[in-house]
Amino acid sequence: MSRPVAAAAAGPDAAAGPGAAVDPVIRVAGLTKRYGGLVAVDAVSFSVRRGEVFGILGPNGAGKTTILEMIEGLRPPDGGTIEVDGLPVWPDPRDVKRRIGVQLQATALFDLLKLHEIIYIFGSCYGLYRSRAECAELLERVGLGDKTTGYANELSGGQQQRLSIALALVNDPVVTFLDEPTTGLDPRARRAVWDVIGEVNRDGKTVVLTTHYMEEAQRLCDRVAIMDFGRIMALDAPRVLINRLGAMVTIHFSLSGTVPLDAICDLDGVASCRAEAGAGFAVVATDAQAAVVSLLSLARERDLAVANLDVRGADLEDVFLSMTGHRLSEEEDDGHETAPRKRRAFGFGDGR
Repeated sequence: MSRPVAAAAAGPDAAAGPGAAVDPVIRVAGLTKRYGGLVAVDAVSFSVRRGEVFGILGPNGAGKTTILEMIEGLRPPDGGTIEVDGLPVWPDPRDVKRRIGVQLQATALFDLLKLHEIIYIFGSCYGLYRSRAECAELLERVGLGDKTTGYANELSGGQQQRLSIALALVNDPVVTFLDEPTTGLDPRARRAVWDVIGEVNRDGKTVVLTTHYMEEAQRLCDRVAIMDFGRIMALDAPRVLINRLGAMVTIHFSLSGTVPLDAICDLDGVASCRAEAGAGFAVVATDAQAAVVSLLSLARERDLAVANLDVRGADLEDVFLSMTGHRLSEEEDDGHETAPRKRRAFGFGDGR
């Protein structure tokens, strides 16, 4: 019953659709990085269109930050080529660094300087000496217009992230790189940062971001590259990747008694299935109505109660699970990001 998503080819314009090769602002080919015997980035190739929001989605340790650092000129690759705005990044990344803006996972701020002063200092590093009005205008763009004369140590976590985005925009970059821009933020602050990223993109800026939040990638990105173990497993628009599952809904439920996984996989309209914690199951269905009716019939025949029934459309979480055999959220919830992870090549429902 299992039917995993086929990985998109990972060439420079893989799965990009019509027009993808038109005016790419970033070209990456065969990019590789090793740390001793560990291959952190394994011959990765892709391109980024000018003006799009391009996401790199994957768990901690997948190679996302390493890729960004090589493109940004912060970490030399062991193999492959990188071009940004038609310029080779390596062996001398200085020209590229002048054309890009970078927001790192953690930014050290001057706690006792006013925000407009911080903007001025960062601009001066590029030979740009912004007026106070220009600094205030940039802060206004990221929703900090009322904090111009405030101090960095007075900002909340979400406000500090918005300030770090403003600093990444101070040199009017061709491409802005955002590395895990909302990690550690509460839902309200996260959505505020999403709004800022959307505004930056609507102003015509190309944005490349890394994330391990499915909803963030699905909401913000024109295209997303799904990574695991240093490789791009699939690359396309989020909706295309979801549709490629061949299933429109995922159904979660639990039963009051024991039922073999085979019986769940054999429900009408079910494309693949998976046992979950306790007595829970998850199925991907091409026909939600047929699957639910068949489930209720099975429960009636075996005198079981169905509980926690939840029917929802497929999302990038389902794509990631089908591609890698594990949920990205499991990496976070179980603390797997700090422990070695085993390669698993099976798709959604292959446990049957």
